[in-house]
Amino acid sequence: MRLRALLENDALGLRLLGGDEELDRSVRGVMTTDLRDPSRYLTGGELVLTGLAWRRDAADSEPFVRILAGAGVAGLAAGEAELGDIPDDLVEACRHHRLPLFAVHETVAFATITEYVVRQVSGERAGDLAAVVDRHRRLMTSGPTGGGPEVVLDLLGSDLDLHAWVLSPTGRQIAGAGAPLPAAAGAELAGLHLAAVRSGRRAPHRAALGGTTYSLFPIRNNGRGGAVPPARDVRESVLSDWLLAVEADASDWPAARLDLLQGVTQLIAVERDRRDAARTVRRRLAQEVLELVQAGAAPAEIAARLRVATPVLLPGLGTAPHWQVVVARVEWDEDGGSGVRGGPVAQALLEEILVDPAVTGPDSADRIAVAHTGDEAIALVPLPAAPERADGAAAEGPSDDSGTEAEDPALHADALLAAVRAPLSAGLGDDGRLTLGVSASVHSAEGLRGALEEARHARRVAAARPGRVCAAGHHELASHVLLLPFVPDDVRRAFTARLLDPLREYDRRHRAELIPTLEAFLDCDGSWTRCAARLHLHVNTLRYRVGRIEQLTGRDLARLEDKLDFFLALRMS
Repeated sequence: MRLRALLENDALGLRLLGGDEELDRSVRGVMTTDLRDPSRYLTGGELVLTGLAWRRDAADSEPFVRILAGAGVAGLAAGEAELGDIPDDLVEACRHHRLPLFAVHETVAFATITEYVVRQVSGERAGDLAAVVDRHRRLMTSGPTGGGPEVVLDLLGSDLDLHAWVLSPTGRQIAGAGAPLPAAAGAELAGLHLAAVRSGRRAPHRAALGGTTYSLFPIRNNGRGGAVPPARDVRESVLSDWLLAVEADASDWPAARLDLLQGVTQLIAVERDRRDAARTVRRRLAQEVLELVQAGAAPAEIAARLRVATPVLLPGLGTAPHWQVVVARVEWDEDGGSGVRGGPVAQALLEEILVDPAVTGPDSADRIAVAHTGDEAIALVPLPAAPERADGAAAEGPSDDSGTEAEDPALHADALLAAVRAPLSAGLGDDGRLTLGVSASVHSAEGLRGALEEARHARRVAAARPGRVCAAGHHELASHVLLLPFVPDDVRRAFTARLLDPLREYDRRHRAELIPTLEAFLDCDGSWTRCAARLHLHVNTLRYRVGRIEQLTGRDLARLEDKLDFFLALRMS
């Protein structure tokens, strides 16, 4: 607003004492002070209200006005309640510094002026922001991206003093202006939002967290980005929609401001569509590989397709990585949930789960390719090849020659759900379940079919457990599923390869005869002396070989369970 508007409102009863030529100055806020030096609280553009309690004599006016002018305030309004007429020395100081001066009648409260200025300034800012939002919406729907959600969140902060964050359905921060939202707070807000959506409450949803009030606005996915089609049921979108968390209580906002925030969510939804469209290539690659694997295609054909996928998922990687398969399924109770399309929902949800929760931003899923078939989502996750040890061998075991732990890039079922279990449970409500299975890593195309079946069986193990969100990994299949007659041969082969392939590879490289040593050690019931005698070895040499077997496989041949696993693997190989 302009200073001139203060004189146009008769209810304020202001008289202009000087500064006629400066009445077109913009007012950005209002401040009341009786400090002799209020400079630390001034940012420029304020209308300063004062009761003149700072003035002891005429000499005080000049330094006070000089401080205001130096801070860039828009004008000064002095009350007549204490001294009656405004002192001439103050009028002269304002004239000297070209600072507009108003007299406030003793019957007019400073609160009345403050309320008027704040209402005018807020309304103008909201109008300006609405225009900016509309401009960005047009840019993002008809041309290149307008800068992403951060641009709009910056505007909310600078123009409306609103701190806001865009969160995924698990609470991971996708965008924000200023300080990031703590991860725990994001997860809790996402859970509260999902619970409110499932209950049918009307947005925005109010949430109190740690003494701070937030308003939560859903960012609807309209399906133009190729992820989840337009929802027929809230359960089809609740686990995939983003949300806008605003640090404010919107329950008493006027309709104009609520409409403005709805426009912001629509703008961010357009950007969400763009991000989802960028995932199309990765989804298509996963779908093609999955179809080849399920159709029993030749390993060479699958390997060729993987060579195409590698540079897309891991740009700049010189060698083919290892791969893991993750299978997820979202299911709803039969009474009312049978018509919900679970596959696309599970696909979008699995893409989110596989993102490192410590990574912010919407582009952090570039290494994830997820397909879906029926109600099942299947992720093909590349793992960088293990670094070679000093002796030239690949680091395939849990430790290297020095005995230190090697970095393990593989996915683990429990870790995947640790940060997302609570919010997803809220979104699933009382009628939904998410189950997830994780395979071991495989080193070639031949192992993908076994990895897929392994991940599916791990998911079935998870489905047998209580709880709304459950996962199981390949480690849980190692000792008991192989004894079940319905387990496919591919799973058996995957288990055997996981235990024995590291030993075979080491034997090929070093002629170490670890496989024959393992067979003899088990045949001798773990007796060091009998085994050493059978192999014509010194006991220390035998201990070295067994130690190498344990290093390469991560197993302990002193444990009965691990001995049994090796026994089964050797018998099935």
